Amino acid sequence: MAEHESLEFGKADFVLLDNVSLEEFMANLKLRFEKGRIYTYIGEVVVSVNPYRAMNIYGRDTIEQYKGRELYERPPHLFAIADAAYKAMKRRNKDTCIVISGESGAGKTEASKYIMQYIAAITNPGQRAEVERVKNMLLKSNCVLEAFGNAKTNRNDNSSRFGKYMDINFDFKGDPIGGHINNYLLEKSRVIFQQEGERSFHSFYQVCVRGPESLLRSLHVSKDPTVTNTFQLFYSAISLLSLSLSQSSIDDGGDFKAVADAMKVIGFTADELQTVYKVLATILHLGNLTFGVDGDTTLIENSKVVAVIGDLLATKEENVEKALLYRTVATGRDVIDKQHTAQEASYGRDALAKAMYERMFCWIVGRINDVIEVKNYDAKVHGKNTVIGVLDIYGFEIFQNNSFEQFCINYCNEKLQQLFIQLVLRQEQEEYQREGIPWKHIDFFNNQIIVDLVELQHKGIFSVLDEACMNVGKVTDKVFLQGLNSKLANHAHYTSRKLSPTDKSLEFDRDFRVRHYAGNVVYSVVGFIDKNKDTLFQDFKRLLYNSSNPVLKVMWPEGKLKITEVTKRPLTAATIFKNSMIALVENLACKEPYYVRCIKPNDVKSPLLFEHERCRHQVEYLGLLENVRVRRAGFANRQEYPRFLQRYKMISEFTWPNHDLPSEKEAVKKLLQGCGFEQDVAYGKTKVFIRTPRTLFCLEEQRTEMVGRIVLFLQKVWRGTIARMRYRRMRAAAIILRAYRRFKVKSYIKDVNRKFKNVRSMKDHGKHVKWPTPPKVLRRVDILAPWLFLWVFPCCFRWWAWMLIKDMTPEEKLRIRAKGATLEALKDQRPDLGLQRTWEGNYLCCVSPVGATDEDLCVSQINRFHKAEDRAVLITDRHLYKMDPLKQYKPMKSIPLYNVTGISVSPGKDQLVVFHTKDSRDLVVCLKGMMPAGDSRIGELVGTLLSHFKSPAPSVWCILSDVQTGKEIVVQASCHPPPTVLLTYCPFGHPWKNCTRSRFELLYCPGVPYGTVYLLYTRA
Repeated sequence: MAEHESLEFGKADFVLLDNVSLEEFMANLKLRFEKGRIYTYIGEVVVSVNPYRAMNIYGRDTIEQYKGRELYERPPHLFAIADAAYKAMKRRNKDTCIVISGESGAGKTEASKYIMQYIAAITNPGQRAEVERVKNMLLKSNCVLEAFGNAKTNRNDNSSRFGKYMDINFDFKGDPIGGHINNYLLEKSRVIFQQEGERSFHSFYQVCVRGPESLLRSLHVSKDPTVTNTFQLFYSAISLLSLSLSQSSIDDGGDFKAVADAMKVIGFTADELQTVYKVLATILHLGNLTFGVDGDTTLIENSKVVAVIGDLLATKEENVEKALLYRTVATGRDVIDKQHTAQEASYGRDALAKAMYERMFCWIVGRINDVIEVKNYDAKVHGKNTVIGVLDIYGFEIFQNNSFEQFCINYCNEKLQQLFIQLVLRQEQEEYQREGIPWKHIDFFNNQIIVDLVELQHKGIFSVLDEACMNVGKVTDKVFLQGLNSKLANHAHYTSRKLSPTDKSLEFDRDFRVRHYAGNVVYSVVGFIDKNKDTLFQDFKRLLYNSSNPVLKVMWPEGKLKITEVTKRPLTAATIFKNSMIALVENLACKEPYYVRCIKPNDVKSPLLFEHERCRHQVEYLGLLENVRVRRAGFANRQEYPRFLQRYKMISEFTWPNHDLPSEKEAVKKLLQGCGFEQDVAYGKTKVFIRTPRTLFCLEEQRTEMVGRIVLFLQKVWRGTIARMRYRRMRAAAIILRAYRRFKVKSYIKDVNRKFKNVRSMKDHGKHVKWPTPPKVLRRVDILAPWLFLWVFPCCFRWWAWMLIKDMTPEEKLRIRAKGATLEALKDQRPDLGLQRTWEGNYLCCVSPVGATDEDLCVSQINRFHKAEDRAVLITDRHLYKMDPLKQYKPMKSIPLYNVTGISVSPGKDQLVVFHTKDSRDLVVCLKGMMPAGDSRIGELVGTLLSHFKSPAPSVWCILSDVQTGKEIVVQASCHPPPTVLLTYCPFGHPWKNCTRSRFELLYCPGVPYGTVYLLYTRA
């Protein structure tokens, strides 16, 4: 059954109605139409109501919803029936067909296009180029056939005026590989006559409205029908052209380009397309021909049109004129030209126009078949070729004036209705017998009696019509009606005014009535004889065959017959149509059929109006109520055991989630017994049959309730599963990360050991060796760098320093300590500190170089009067002496070192030095006499003085974290207790000036507990 929709939309399947009656059927149909549900099931039959508006239910998303699904799994839709036909063809390797029926304007053509669209969308997943080409051809063919075979009627803006049956061939993989189109009974009389408010075929208007000016000039056609001549064949349509366009949904301009592009895609050449336009123009110009009489001679009054027709048909003007005015008759060996009367000439003109359009249409269908037919397909190599047929044929018609065409169309619908009843009953009966279920016979109306009334040999209407056409002499339509009255006087479904004199709705010698399954239809016999004979003079066939246009020559192959050649009597139009309908029904009967029954809700094309009586009449003549009764005769629903169990197994504890019973049939029995429905079901060999819809509704309600519980249970289980999966992933990631970090640390340590393994034997003790890049996985970069600086680099520097000084003399060590003190005090303060040269210390006892004087070894003192005097400076471990070099370096002044509070030097290259003392009697001197010239002794002086002072306490590095911001810093402190040290430390300058106090947490400090909070002063 269809997916369980809300009751506000009615029943999705008419089989599920509580009471099968016409009133309930119509009420459910109306409710679904008003709620926008235009599709409803009757078992496997789709009932479609024309919505008269665009609906967003045919897109790619909708196609995906129905792809591969069963009928009952989704709401009713055309795509569901198309998918069912496709699956039956692909799974069971069986030919199928989709029969679309209904009256004109019910939406048959649109339904066939949507079915083709769906089949094209679900096939060829591998995007094979050849398959895509075939699909494109099949879809484009619809556009072309609509242009040349459809017309606007009072009931439908796009009414199919021909029957179309398309076979789509599929390979063993289910991809379309070709197709074939059969056309039936084109209403060619529409070319010369249309009822008021109707139009001829779309192709005429498309050329006249949107054809390029160059094309129209070559066709001798003007867009303005008032120019020169009027198109008499087109008179009713052309005069109402603007009115028709404003009141309909037809876009002739846009359709012209679409049709031309489609024909080019299909494979029509430019010459072939031009020939089609010329045939259309010729038919228009034939309508402008008028005939007059001059005595006993028939003349063409507007002879200029003959020249235009000759140019379009690529033949001589005199040949065209002769074919229109004369008929060649062969009597034995003699050939004579018999002149037409004006009436005969007009009849020949109309017959030529109709025949040319019909031949052109059949030629177009043949060209399309040549392109889309399956080529080079060998069943032994490629597998069996299966088929899906799509039948889009005219619906039942009842017009104000019903003629031969309406009679044939309604006969076609009688045949299809008979096939529908036979196949439905036969399939139902065969299924019950196959499953071993008793079958209860249901009475229904069998329209076989109406079919026999039309096609029965010697007694049917077609036979009487053919006999009248074969009579010698002048045969009139009245003779045909008399034959019907004599042979069908006692038939229950036939009557005429002669048989029912009191029935004033029938005209004497003109009308007869047939009681069709769809209702009573009155036919006028006027034109039956001529339309059945469908006579076209052989002169026109020879004229067109002898044209220099090769395409026209192909359209008229019988024109090559000689005048004296004897041929068989051609079959009548009724016989040809009857044979084609019999062949069509036989073709459909050998396939598995699927049905789409279309209903027209109103005559004004309103999306809101549902005319009850009009729809009721269609429901009755389509036999939909009988279809529901047949479907429910034994059991309203049937499903295969696996499908049924898959849908309803959650209802029973014995079947959920899986059963352990011997078979699925036993599991279904256990499920239904547990629900208490064993009295309302029957068990076949492969299917379970449910008698009443109520049981199915109860199952659906229980299933809906259980589905909610199952969803909650699945959500719980799935969420737990996801949480466990996430935990396992996180745990695995942590293990992997820990192992990876351990591996990187080990690798890093091994790399360090490898690089510094032989540094003891190196000349520079490994100073040139590049330290390996530390791994990023150990810690963040901002934490890793201080640790490396704290632990790795100081150790290396201390080792290098030890290796350098271990072999030095005490004097050399003192010099190195002095240089270190100088570098620490004056780094980046002066450009040259004299670190590269050897510090002699005692320059007074050194041997003077050649040319040096004592003055070169002295300093200049700047006194308080800003005068310079030569002096010498001696620094011991306790005092600083100022001596006079001119008096044998006699000490002039002695300053204890503990009185020295500091020393100042300038940042320039000068040698000025200021010794600061406690008594503010600073000593200002300037060093001189450096060798070589320009050398600096400021660094040596500062280092010597600093080395004499007591060294500071050893320092350690600490890592602190700001309690408020979390920012981490590295500081250096002495070995005093950390609180004392940190309170006096300022990394940017004086600890007590312009400083702010922050709370820090100790991350690392040797000998101090972790996490202790200290106060640290930093510059604001």
